[in-house]
Amino acid sequence: MKISEIYEHLNKISPFELQEEWDNSGFLIGDIEFDVERVYLSIDIDSSLIDEVLDNSLLITHHPLIFKGLRKFDYSKYPVNIIKRMVEKNISLISMHTNFDKTHLNRYVVKEILGYEFIVSLEDYFCTFEVNDDFESFAKRVAKRLQIENLRVVKACDFIKTATITTGSGGELIGSVKSDAFLTGDIKYHQALEAKENKISLIDIGHFESERFFPEALFKELQNLPVKVIITNSKNPFTYIS
Repeated sequence: MKISEIYEHLNKISPFELQEEWDNSGFLIGDIEFDVERVYLSIDIDSSLIDEVLDNSLLITHHPLIFKGLRKFDYSKYPVNIIKRMVEKNISLISMHTNFDKTHLNRYVVKEILGYEFIVSLEDYFCTFEVNDDFESFAKRVAKRLQIENLRVVKACDFIKTATITTGSGGELIGSVKSDAFLTGDIKYHQALEAKENKISLIDIGHFESERFFPEALFKELQNLPVKVIITNSKNPFTYIS
């Protein structure tokens, strides 16, 4: 199947025009008219993933490998070291970042992972859902479903009627949250202080931990294509010491 045909299918289910101005989603590496037999799905690309991916394949990632302007091509530094190996193995790349957040990923995590029905899913980064539970019980459920051993929270209220989620990094959106609780990753100290003073409880669901479901969410949209689709993932660069 031609990469251009796969790209058009992706554009129909999650239009690339929905991405933010600062984003770099879309076709990034390869020959868009090349025929591929295998498509790999991953949140990111790291060296171990490139070892795993077979030659002449297509990678579809959540985060764009090429994000900021490249001023030089130093083969020893990321991301150029990855790009070099991809070119050598004829591995092409399409990324679906903020467009897929808006159309799929937030809802998928709420419904399929956390097990709630969403109330509102706007064409931005918010997905709001009904909880109706005390904060501790809700937080424990989130930790269990996302497999987070050490959950970082800000408790600003005892009872959670509704919660809002933004997978990945959404701390800068706290000022627009209308729910009792906000779930997102990469929360900074002053964002936590702002939330607590505004009576919004926070649950830090991690960047990798909340977005690692990208491959399985996208797989549902690709499984009927005449190409082999493989769910894989890069490794979380963080490890935790007890």
